[in-house]
Amino acid sequence: MTGEDSVVLHAEFTARPGLEEHVSRLIGEYAEIVRTEPGNIVFDVYRSSETPADFFVFEVYRDRAAFDAHLGANAGKAFNTRLTEHIVGDGSTLRFLTPASITAWSA
Repeated sequence: MTGEDSVVLHAEFTARPGLEEHVSRLIGEYAEIVRTEPGNIVFDVYRSSETPADFFVFEVYRDRAAFDAHLGANAGKAFNTRLTEHIVGDGSTLRFLTPASITAWSA
């Protein structure tokens, strides 16, 4: 569960042709590091079943301070520099998320 102060985001990027497995290893190694950060709650990595070059990361941090610490960490800076060389475009597309009101559906 996440609290009301949690920072939740979705990151998306595409590996350059032929570099899909290399990018998969990079993000897998980085995920292990991020998951040990004190304020990280979730760091899950997915690939598209239809287009394996497309990667999606779902991240949750305890609060804004934890997210800011994540952004300032040396490991993240090094990872992003390495990743940018192997993906299409200048970096990940980030989308910050907020909880949706969900009501029960009835027929």
